[in-house]
Amino acid sequence: RRRARPRGQNGDSSPGAGLWCWWRPLAGRMEALLRRELGTSVLRPAGHSGGGCISHGESFHTDQGRVYVKRNSRAEARRMFDGEMASLTALLQTETVKVPKPIKVIDLPEGGAMFVMEHLDMRSLNRHSEKLGTQLADLHLHNQKLGEKLKKDASTIGKVEETDVQFVDKFGFHTVTCCGYLPQMNDWQQDWVAFFARQRIQPQMDMIEKNSGDREARELWAQLQLKISNLFGDMEIVPALLHGDLWGGNVAEDDSGPVIFDPASFYGHSEYELAIAGMFGGFSGSFYSAYHSKIPKAPNFEKRLKLYQLFHYMNHWNHFGGGYRGSSINIMRNLVK
Repeated sequence: RRRARPRGQNGDSSPGAGLWCWWRPLAGRMEALLRRELGTSVLRPAGHSGGGCISHGESFHTDQGRVYVKRNSRAEARRMFDGEMASLTALLQTETVKVPKPIKVIDLPEGGAMFVMEHLDMRSLNRHSEKLGTQLADLHLHNQKLGEKLKKDASTIGKVEETDVQFVDKFGFHTVTCCGYLPQMNDWQQDWVAFFARQRIQPQMDMIEKNSGDREARELWAQLQLKISNLFGDMEIVPALLHGDLWGGNVAEDDSGPVIFDPASFYGHSEYELAIAGMFGGFSGSFYSAYHSKIPKAPNFEKRLKLYQLFHYMNHWNHFGGGYRGSSINIMRNLVK
């Protein structure tokens, strides 16, 4: 249905399984490159492999402990991995939910790139679903709380406190990220509805137009653009740092609690995060209860959720073909009624 769970850090592969799928043909050159770039004398396969339809991965022992290495031979791999590294860095700095620590993006001489990150022994999300709901809400409230603290400190004469993470008052991100392998422009905008329409739906629609010239989709989008603002009323949306691609294949847990990975982060509306979470399953009732106990549903929540799911269905349409056309068209039909 969509890209498979990147199992490379899951710990559920048999030792050495899949190791030779991409490592063996390039072993000598790749090993020398990794040793040099990581400054390690030890580089030994750790026996955890995996990958989806976009990248392949493998874990290794090094001088500094175990690392997980993703490799992609596409010309745009560097851009994709740079966006993922920036996303993981931003999520890590909030200290709200666990992510693999990013280490380095390395260009490959024959084209493409590798992304090195911390290896985590992960398994499917089970015991820690409720905790993930709480921590995801904390992530989404993190920027808002920074803003509240900024206002409070401004009213206290002489109080200035520098932190690694600064309050963000716009929607976007400081770099391009990729949802799948397609790039997401994240140019900063003050208005969320304008950001979502121009930088999320419109680029997807442009690709659909280019690839299939779908007239019905184009006409429905023209109608929907005029109605989007009605779904928001006068609600105030504070930019929230998002994972950006939180489907069931990008969450797991280890002994310490939940882990999220493969992000496509940006500052957006917190509700956007829940759209893809609801499309493919993998999240329990306890996850949603815990989340909404901290961030209650606002009026028109369900309709906006469909609007945000439209992006993901269109993104799947552009990744995997017309099998996702029907869902995209149906959402637009229902929202323009």
